[in-house]
Amino acid sequence: MMNPQAIRQAIIAAPFELDNKGEIPRPGTLYIPPAHRKALSRESVLVVGARGVGKSFWTAALSDDDLRKQIGGSVEELAKTLIHVGHAARPSRQLYPDKETFKDLLDKGHDPYLVWRAVVIRWLSSIVDEVVTQASWTDSVQWVLANPEEFARIAEAANEKLVERNQLGMIVFDALDRTSDDWDTMNRIVRDLLRVALWLRDFPNLRAKVFLRPDQMERTVTSFVDASKILATRADLTWELQDLHAMMWQRLINAPGGHGDCLRSVATSVLPASEKLLSAGKTWILPRALYSEAPYQRRLFEALAGDKMGKDARRGVPYVWSVSHLADGHGWTSPRSFLAAISAAAEDSERYSDEYPFALHYESIKRGIQKASQIRVEQVAEDDPWVPEVMSPLEGTNVPCEYDGIKAAWEDTFREGPGSISTTHLPPQHAGSWDGVRKDLERLGILVNRKDGRIDMPDLYRVGFGLGRKGGVKPRS
Repeated sequence: MMNPQAIRQAIIAAPFELDNKGEIPRPGTLYIPPAHRKALSRESVLVVGARGVGKSFWTAALSDDDLRKQIGGSVEELAKTLIHVGHAARPSRQLYPDKETFKDLLDKGHDPYLVWRAVVIRWLSSIVDEVVTQASWTDSVQWVLANPEEFARIAEAANEKLVERNQLGMIVFDALDRTSDDWDTMNRIVRDLLRVALWLRDFPNLRAKVFLRPDQMERTVTSFVDASKILATRADLTWELQDLHAMMWQRLINAPGGHGDCLRSVATSVLPASEKLLSAGKTWILPRALYSEAPYQRRLFEALAGDKMGKDARRGVPYVWSVSHLADGHGWTSPRSFLAAISAAAEDSERYSDEYPFALHYESIKRGIQKASQIRVEQVAEDDPWVPEVMSPLEGTNVPCEYDGIKAAWEDTFREGPGSISTTHLPPQHAGSWDGVRKDLERLGILVNRKDGRIDMPDLYRVGFGLGRKGGVKPRS
């Protein structure tokens, strides 16, 4: 076994990208949990996942030929699927309109349904080597409106071409919260996109895949005829404890240079001779023995962090503790938060380098939770800037606590009611009352309504927002 200092440095050097904004992932970072295999299949049109669980990651990975072939090892049909991006976090004017263009089209009286059909026809026409007017999105939308018969012909021809080639076609939509700063407008946009996705299912070799956040699944987005057919395809992007550890080790064994050698030695040290790390060109792949907790995966994390979160076992087990304290109010931990905590724990453990036998000190894992919470709060501020504003009056409060105290703090700060909350993006979805704001925070997994009626908050958010808990991880100073 390598010494703890070498292991720490190797963890710090591993590819732990903590935020994907459309960049193509590195090949060595690819791990597909069982729940995600269903989500990536062609029949799962509607894919729902919270922030940080992989929506943008999979959108970027599917759009890359090499990575898609790698994913095809687990989801075979993807190896012969042509992927096109219909909307994503990274702007691409030729592929889809940005927020301002979308607003301009709607202001001109065009339904979102026509806009999405314009996005789709640009894709389908490229499959059959035909050109549909692309001078502007206004021209494309007007072409769709004026040429329904030609539109249908191109769609049928594209499907037939894919059938002849024994290929499938999939158009992927992500980051739909960036299409508008108004909830009613965004709900219309999402609803009409799902209508287009339903229409595409009429063609055997054409499919859409729509990634949505849970808070976008309002009833209004499925208020159209036959919406149940889309809802029946729903898959959720979730991560179990063993998935998070497997994903982390997939990245660790692909650390650069000698760091990768070090971490592959650690992984090999707990495996029987019959189980080996697999080499695929320049990428290393985990053996299936490390996909599940028992017996090797848990033993492997103990090689990094020991088996106690203190001087005895009463304070918890690092393998479980490091995941459970990063869960949101729905009980789900995202890979982004887990990687952030482990990376920060490795850096912080440097202070114990001369006295501790493991690479990750249990106190550093606690500080890793603090860092992950801070990062999560910063990222929430990007998507929902109203959240830090309404959480600010609660700083210093201990949870669990009574809702009346929270409401009183809000009323004292926002004298004109929840409508006075300033925002540069989507406001609270139910800002008509403080009870509505509370429900929005619960839907985001930030607040939890306990059975005794008190309000609680998971460490993932509590620490970053500066709230306290008796005996819990302390907020950062």
